[in-house]
Amino acid sequence: MTPDRVTLTADELLESVAPLVADMGAGLPGEELYRRLLQSLRVLLPCDAAALLRLEDGSLLPLAVDGLSRDTLGRRFRIAEHPRFAALLGAGGPLRFPSDSPLPDPYDGLVEGVHGDLDVHDCVGCPIQLNQRIWGLLTLDALQPDRFSLADLAALQLFANLAAAIVTVAGRIEQLENRVALESLRAEGFRLAAAPRARELIGRSAAMRRLLADIELVAGSELSVLIQGETGVGKELVAEAIHAGSPRVARPMISLNCAALPETLVESELFGHVRGAFTGAAGDRPGKFELADGGTLFLDEVGELPLPVQAKLLRVLQSGQLQRLGSDREHRVDVRLIAASNRDLAEEVKAGRLRADFYHRLSAYPLRVPPLRDRGRDVLLLSGFFLEENRSRLGIGAARLDASAQAALLAYGWPGNVRELEHLLGRSVLKARARHPQRPRILSLGAEDLELEAQPADASSAAASPGLAAPDGGAVRRPAGESLQEAVDALKRERVRAALAAHGFNRAAAAQALGLDRANLIRLAKRLGVALEPGKGPRAG
Repeated sequence: MTPDRVTLTADELLESVAPLVADMGAGLPGEELYRRLLQSLRVLLPCDAAALLRLEDGSLLPLAVDGLSRDTLGRRFRIAEHPRFAALLGAGGPLRFPSDSPLPDPYDGLVEGVHGDLDVHDCVGCPIQLNQRIWGLLTLDALQPDRFSLADLAALQLFANLAAAIVTVAGRIEQLENRVALESLRAEGFRLAAAPRARELIGRSAAMRRLLADIELVAGSELSVLIQGETGVGKELVAEAIHAGSPRVARPMISLNCAALPETLVESELFGHVRGAFTGAAGDRPGKFELADGGTLFLDEVGELPLPVQAKLLRVLQSGQLQRLGSDREHRVDVRLIAASNRDLAEEVKAGRLRADFYHRLSAYPLRVPPLRDRGRDVLLLSGFFLEENRSRLGIGAARLDASAQAALLAYGWPGNVRELEHLLGRSVLKARARHPQRPRILSLGAEDLELEAQPADASSAAASPGLAAPDGGAVRRPAGESLQEAVDALKRERVRAALAAHGFNRAAAAQALGLDRANLIRLAKRLGVALEPGKGPRAG
């Protein structure tokens, strides 16, 4: 703390607190209340960064930050991996760490406007209690040593109490505005108590807010949901969120990837079979419908189902009755269906590859998951989440994105969406770490580490074209003396490889991009010697 600021006056405290009390009565959303709380706190106690974090399942989730990198909001700080957070949660009140504390700071490398590996030197924090239980943390960080004093700790305790009141008010406002959200939260709490937490949907863009609102709206109903979107956008996470917010949350959610099964096994997987129903059926076996009885069945790539199976599936959805393969006995099931596809299923109906009645049954409530390129700065939140994940797995002290990396992420078109982002950051962290003989405590990623300049935003459109032009639109130079058939096969080979890579080796999606049937793509790849899985040789199936 600077020498001329020895203590805080009552007038200073009142001047900081009064506007926040007025805000609480104005019906502002929680996110805005949290932001104003941190701004007022930084005015009263000048520092370089402030954060409000909620405690959930052994991790701290940032709800609002001021002075920290935007990607901090996407991070999930596991208490067991951050001893400073653990100390603050167990302090029982405000706590200041000595400037020479050996404990690593979770915010190292995340303070805005700081270049290079500078540490946070003066840190204070205070647990927030709600209903006599620790709800979260309020933290302040300064790069200047000895910035905070004992008087500042008293002020921080006051703001922690105010934060608890703001959290309570924000919760009541949310309850009044959206009773459906309240029921979803109750169901989510029950699910968390009964099962490990699934990966959550992260995003604050307008497109994601609309999607999350639709999820909350439909979750409590019994309507079938059709989730559509490009490869890699997170359709399965949306299905999990719908199930988590439904009255069926105590029952299982069973998943089946329809594109991964040969036609001969689809019926058995869905409806089960009895002993002797086909060669290799050594005993009775229930199908996915029976396993999901009372819960949810998620059919991924539902557009890949053969027409005869669609008819049988429609009957089960309408009557709730099924027969195992090879049996005349009826089984009654109570299952909610959630389906997903990266195809335009309405167009599939027009093309005769999908039954119209089956499509209308699936799409009682259609949802479209936005591609990452339409989600704006969500890419930074997701990057923070994935960097924290990789930091934990690789044992890195901290990982951050510099300004050039953030700009590159925001400018890229993401043909592979969130899955591409996750894989890219994993590779980038590995490559950046390999450049340092000694493992750095703060690993800073720049645009050069991401190597996005070699992957243009329209890469997916090049892979999706079924023609034989070069990816850059120019002519392809082939070896002299090569026959026309050899040249054509070489170009086909490049196209098939590019399509598979662009769609994460999802054969159905790659086939659609190339204008082929899935079976034809498999046969073509086998003939051309193209691997159907990363790191493996060609394989049928």
